[in-house]
Amino acid sequence: MINKTLRAGLTAGLGAGLLFISVADAGAADKALLDILLGNGVLTQDQYDSLMTKESLTSADILGAPAENPATAREIDSAVEKKVAEAVEKRIDESVTEKIAKTIEDEFPVKASYGKKGFRLESRDGNWQTNLQWRAQLRYTNPTSGDPRQLGSFESEDQSTFEARRLRMKIGGHGYRPWLGYYFEVDLQPSRDVDDSSSSASARVIDWRITADKWDWAALRVGQWKIDYNRERVDSSGRQQFVERSIVNRIFTVDRQVGVQLRGHLFKHTAADMRYWAGIFTGEGRGVKNNDESMMYMGRLQWNFLGRDLAWKQTDVEFTEKPTGSVAFAAATNKGSCTRWSSSGCGNLDGYTSAALANAGQFDVDQMMQEFAFKWRGFSVQQEFHWKTVEDSVADTKNDFIGAYAQAGYFFHNLFPVVPAPLELAFRYAFVNEPNRLDRAQDNERQEFTLGANWFFAGHNNKFTVDYSHLTLDDNVLNREVSDDRVRFQWDVSF
Repeated sequence: MINKTLRAGLTAGLGAGLLFISVADAGAADKALLDILLGNGVLTQDQYDSLMTKESLTSADILGAPAENPATAREIDSAVEKKVAEAVEKRIDESVTEKIAKTIEDEFPVKASYGKKGFRLESRDGNWQTNLQWRAQLRYTNPTSGDPRQLGSFESEDQSTFEARRLRMKIGGHGYRPWLGYYFEVDLQPSRDVDDSSSSASARVIDWRITADKWDWAALRVGQWKIDYNRERVDSSGRQQFVERSIVNRIFTVDRQVGVQLRGHLFKHTAADMRYWAGIFTGEGRGVKNNDESMMYMGRLQWNFLGRDLAWKQTDVEFTEKPTGSVAFAAATNKGSCTRWSSSGCGNLDGYTSAALANAGQFDVDQMMQEFAFKWRGFSVQQEFHWKTVEDSVADTKNDFIGAYAQAGYFFHNLFPVVPAPLELAFRYAFVNEPNRLDRAQDNERQEFTLGANWFFAGHNNKFTVDYSHLTLDDNVLNREVSDDRVRFQWDVSF
């Protein structure tokens, strides 16, 4: 049906054109027209030869001739029918595919996506969610991988080393209701020294917690995590401005504890905007049960003095549009066998009995902290001042520790466009005054001067950091001053 209509239209058009041509130029135009009709299979060779014998052509000559070659007509019919069938089939396939995809999207009970927290599976009703993320922190250091604290450490043999500083798997989300959150973090392969046992590099659960935060003004958290004492420690190691935290961290961090905490956000978006944290913990650090009846008590009060909350992460890679800052104060007290804590758990400060050998309740530790932080349009600054006292009931001694740090960073592209936009430059100063382990009446003073640079490929989720530190020690007992320089390179990436 379609090919006959096409042929009829073609024949009529050719006839009308021929009427015009026969008036204008009968000879040359006739031959040209017949050549075209022959070449396209409209005329047979016999028809062509017959028409060429005429002195001039009329529409009757063309219309009166057979309009088609039977073989050619069948080929045209077949080709047209094939094209029509293919088009219809393709359209049906596309329609079915679209309907199936739309049905899956609208009715399948689980949604999958990827975001800043990694791969996400989420129920259609929003009551269940799981985020899975992998993270690697690969580091090179020279001449030392840590912070030297004693004369022997400063004068030890240089070391040049690569290490997988942190290899982590993070699993978090919520269940039953969006306000009932959970989080787990596994350290897969922490690095160890050559004389450490292999268990020092085994996988370990470092965080596990459940948080019920149905109301902004009051939320309850239970589990094990870096309790919210000070910003530098709570800030993830993957959200730092430098390769590692300052020399202050080892002495004053309260680190991960097992317990329960009440927290809340009050007077949001006003001049009185503030957060609070209050908790009770075992005080024995990560993964250890309490060995006496004493508990650790901790509290923190934070004032967001510009009415905007400041996230727990360093640098202003997000380019905060409005100035945002906070001032905070915190305190903690504990009676137990620990004089310090870390991600490895309960430990001891230099010169103190190790936690494994200490008596239950031997050490009474009290500490306080003041903190300031601010971000605005690529500029960030934060500062902490710490005081800590350790009373040893066995040795009958009481010693004070004082430390502080201040750091600032800026994306200079905002002032000088020639500077690459992903580049941040930063500086940090820190000091610690601590009792000399040979003579508690005298103090050692350590200082840190660090220059750092960050290149952000995808915010904190993919960045390269290099920093250079000048570290000093003033030993008042031996009346000696020593120093050392250190350089570190690190790639931190999350998937």
